[in-house]
Amino acid sequence: MNLDTVFANNEEWIKEKLATDPDYFGQLAEGQNPELLYIGCSDSRVTAEEVMGAKPGEVFVHRNIANMVISIDLNVLSVVKYAVDYLKVKHIIVCGHYACGGVKAAMQSADLGVLNPWLRNIRDVYRLHKEELNAIEDETKKYDRLVELNVKEQCVNLIKTAVVQKAFRDHGLKVHGWIFDVHTGKLIDLKIDFEGYLKNIMEIYHLD
Repeated sequence: MNLDTVFANNEEWIKEKLATDPDYFGQLAEGQNPELLYIGCSDSRVTAEEVMGAKPGEVFVHRNIANMVISIDLNVLSVVKYAVDYLKVKHIIVCGHYACGGVKAAMQSADLGVLNPWLRNIRDVYRLHKEELNAIEDETKKYDRLVELNVKEQCVNLIKTAVVQKAFRDHGLKVHGWIFDVHTGKLIDLKIDFEGYLKNIMEIYHLD
């Protein structure tokens, strides 16, 4: 897609919106009130709004390589803080996807330069679950399972944060782990045991 096409598409989009609702952009400019925070992968095949059929203003979105929630990443932590404390979202979704290049790259024996410290976090997920993963002989299935486990571990990282624990206590915020299957287009809910994880984590990461 070239840049001229992008701007032409934008003009068509504006016309379509105004034809349906002449005040569409006036209402859009008044503010946002999303109920969901979506943390997903930067992969160009996985666009949050399109996958969920969401409209502008309905989902607050953060994307990075392999949908990571890392304790020293001020970008993702700032997004979570803003979404939870100021937008008052009710749900946080971490969504990974099968055939994730970031997950596969993390397991390669290669020097990826600046990506090394980022992808090392995925290797830590593998280390935590190596017995299960090493027992899977099919490489594709092994990577798919690592994608799922990575989503679960990023959900755990979210649950460790003070802002998420406070929001759960104060207004019932929930954390969810999803997978987008690029082969079928389906969203899969991993049904993580949010409250179970929270209970275990708060033995160490407890807030008064």
